[in-house]
Order: sequence, then C-alpha cells, then structure tokens
Amino acid sequence: MRIFLDANILVSVVNKEYPLFTTTARILSLADSNRFQLYTSPVCLAITFYFAEKKFKSEKAKSKIQLLSEHINLTMVDESVVSKTLKNPAVNGFEDGLEYYSALESKCKCIITEDVDDFYFSKIEVLRSEEFFKKYLFKTT
Repeated sequence: MRIFLDANILVSVVNKEYPLFTTTARILSLADSNRFQLYTSPVCLAITFYFAEKKFKSEKAKSKIQLLSEHINLTMVDESVVSKTLKNPAVNGFEDGLEYYSALESKCKCIITEDVDDFYFSKIEVLRSEEFFKKYLFKTT
C-alpha cells in the first residue's frame, strides 16, 4: 500500500515532538516494510527542513532531511499537479492541493496527517497517525 506522509508527520519525527513522536516514528519505520511504501513531496521536505532548522542548526537539519529522503519515495510536484490544484475550486489550501495531487499521481491510497480537515476534498483515505495505526497495523482478523 502506498502511503503519503504529510509534513506534520515528518516534523514530529525529525523534531521528536511528543506525544505524536511515538506513533509517527513507528509509521516512518514502515519504510523497511514490504507491505507499505512511504511517499512524501518535496514541499513536505522543505517544510520539515524549515522546522528542523529552527530547532537545530542548518547542517543537522540537512542531514535529517537527507536521511528521510533516502528512506521515503518522493512524489512529483510538476505543472500537472499545480494545474489540478488551481483548477479544483474545492481546494482552499494551495500547499494541501499540491500534496494531494502529487499523492494521487504517485498512486497513494492514503494520506497520513494530523490535519485531516485540510484534505476535506480528498477522494482517497485521509487518516491521523493513530487512526492509521489502529486500522492497518493492529487489525484483528
């Protein structure tokens, strides 16, 4: 299953923001799983870098982004993604639209974010990290 990780998920891991860190770090560890493929956009990496740089120095923030980019697939944010975002009247947040359409073009089936309301227009599943964990990792069947 292809999963798109929103910037707030990445920021919580890179900056060790509790209480989210416990769950989001476990989600990031799925990068080594055959069952899940993790994706994010260059926009999300830029946002993550911004917040990491505020907490750490630039060099450490860069190394954290480098490590993330080695384990997470990157989506494309190209002319098509920008065009779809601008043409969809339901999309109010430009950044959220870019993330959504780049996730769609990468065939992601789910977006994990702590701001689910930002993706009210989504045609794919949008879950908070805890909800994702309960639904996909702690299944009782």
